[in-house]
Amino acid sequence: MDRLAKKRNSLDKRIKRVRGSLSPIRKPMRPRLVINRSNRHIFIQVINDLEQKTIAQASTAEKGYSGPLKNKEAAIKMGEVIAERAIKKGIKEVVLDRRGRLYHGCIAAFAEKAREKGLVF
Repeated sequence: MDRLAKKRNSLDKRIKRVRGSLSPIRKPMRPRLVINRSNRHIFIQVINDLEQKTIAQASTAEKGYSGPLKNKEAAIKMGEVIAERAIKKGIKEVVLDRRGRLYHGCIAAFAEKAREKGLVF
């Protein structure tokens, strides 16, 4: 197994571990706020796991988005956008799914801005 495969394997294990603590059985009636980073963009979704539907989404890859693609400034902007879209759809309480990433840097900046704008998690 090469280095990249080991890295992906350990990330998959962390994702499963975090997801298990966020299951709808443990926290019913709360959609999951998922933040996912790629090498170029930040993708955010609010997902209802019971119906398996995406309620709201935002990303730096959207048409019409102008600004930084992947740094703290982009994460802050995405926190504002997703909070506005979720509240518009009637969602105020969510559970943060950080996809196995540390609550640090972009993830922390995103979460703080989303809380400022009215999301509760």
